[in-house]
Amino acid sequence: MIGGRLSVIQLAERAARAHPVQARMTLVLGDVTIAVSSNDVGLMEGLTGYFTGFVGSNEIKAEIEILALEGPLPRLEAEFSLHPPEPGKTGIKEEYLDWPDGRLVRKRLTGMLFAFGGGINLAMGPCRANDNQVVNFINNRLIQWELDRGALLAHAAAVSLGDSGLAVTGFSGKGKSTLALHLMSRGLFFVSNDRLLLRPDRTIRGVPKLPRINPGTALNNPDLREVIPEDEREQFNGLAERAIWELEHKYDVRIDRCFGPDRFKLTSGLGGLVILNWRREDTSPAMNRVDLTDRPDLLNAVMKQPGLFYQAGGRANDFSEGAYLRRLKDVPTYEITGGVDFGKASDACLTELDKIKSQR
Repeated sequence: MIGGRLSVIQLAERAARAHPVQARMTLVLGDVTIAVSSNDVGLMEGLTGYFTGFVGSNEIKAEIEILALEGPLPRLEAEFSLHPPEPGKTGIKEEYLDWPDGRLVRKRLTGMLFAFGGGINLAMGPCRANDNQVVNFINNRLIQWELDRGALLAHAAAVSLGDSGLAVTGFSGKGKSTLALHLMSRGLFFVSNDRLLLRPDRTIRGVPKLPRINPGTALNNPDLREVIPEDEREQFNGLAERAIWELEHKYDVRIDRCFGPDRFKLTSGLGGLVILNWRREDTSPAMNRVDLTDRPDLLNAVMKQPGLFYQAGGRANDFSEGAYLRRLKDVPTYEITGGVDFGKASDACLTELDKIKSQR
């Protein structure tokens, strides 16, 4: 049993001694390199496959070091605090403990433990069975890196055409990832799925997380049909279209398999912002330019607070509405209303993106 006075660094050192590293992977994510080490070769093989296209040489110096250890958790005497669920969600999934040099987060359902701070980034527990949480932790460390350098976090997908990126946002369930993938079928490049970083220099950075889509998205885009196994596709044949869209099944989209290699680029300029505010009804969508200063309801769809896996450093970061308005000033912003039609929305987005590029 370990007492609550133990530091994050000491915890990581003890864990590493008990579970010696057997494999290492280096991710080259534009101007940031992340090295992941583990005692579990199978876990690392799975992560290497997931991050296809971003794996580089282990000789490259990494800005961020992450240790993912498969094994039993240490017993901690200290009492964890419960982390309340996000607005609109129920059930407490996480608890946390702040130490002087960092934070511990424990997943209540899976038993995974994460520790970060003081240069340490540790994931520990049943990692292989919960490799999706290890993926999220890796991406959260990248997000921390960017926020520490002045970026703002947006709840958005993004695609790009040349050096002009188009961010796509909307409240949950509006189809931002689906629209982004439809635009990829029209020749654009993928930048991010659900989290987007708005940098101070007006560029955007995505995180290397694969889109997760429902059956409706896959069945209505020929480039995505193979995402669903053939036997499962047959089960959906007799269902009404609305019922298919409402299914809770989720599938990872391997960008390289569906759209070809080198279509996931992570960084771009920010040419425009599209906010989905449509509904499933029998009308055509309409795309109109808006000013976020006059539409705080739409700004709320863009903003994303960093959450439990972010710890503020020495500087006081500003994540207020004013900070987002300043960052998005002069960025052409559009609202799509009316009925859901991804084909017509794609046409409208490409038209506006061509206008934006021609005006540069």
